[in-house]
Amino acid sequence: MPGVIVPRKTVTEVRKLLDENEQDVAVTLSSSKIRFVFGGVVLTSKLIDGTFPDYDRVIPSGNDKILEVDCAAFAEAVDRVSTISTEKSRAVKLSIERGSLTLSATSSENGAATEELEARYTASPIEIGFNARYLLDIAEQIEGDGARFALADAGSPTVVSDAADASALYVLMPMRV
Repeated sequence: MPGVIVPRKTVTEVRKLLDENEQDVAVTLSSSKIRFVFGGVVLTSKLIDGTFPDYDRVIPSGNDKILEVDCAAFAEAVDRVSTISTEKSRAVKLSIERGSLTLSATSSENGAATEELEARYTASPIEIGFNARYLLDIAEQIEGDGARFALADAGSPTVVSDAADASALYVLMPMRV
């Protein structure tokens, strides 16, 4: 089957139909359209023109500073600390040292919030900022107990993955904080 780009809305609808049907799905492809047939249901969609970008190029490979945290505790801490940050930036600073992670946010209107978590980290200390919404979105997708962050420095992309299953990767761009 040739590589094609299916619109997001079509993928969402196909997922809904797959959840509702236990039957096999027949997929038919032409040069400009794709068709899914589920028993009595037929869904036809236009394909997106072009080629999918080479996403391997944007995944950093030299990130050698590894941080591992409990995903649920991390998400809760990000949520609490980010209530202080401004609605526009939602910036949260991560200060990472051996064995600990300190999350902080400041706002001229709301003050400051800080929370410390236990973490597995043995590299040199680093401070890096992220958009809290993006951190929470990634934490929701991680199914295991632990989140693994592969960092390089405060200005380089970070790779986030499930500590128990590295098959799903998330590339997160840092913010200046």
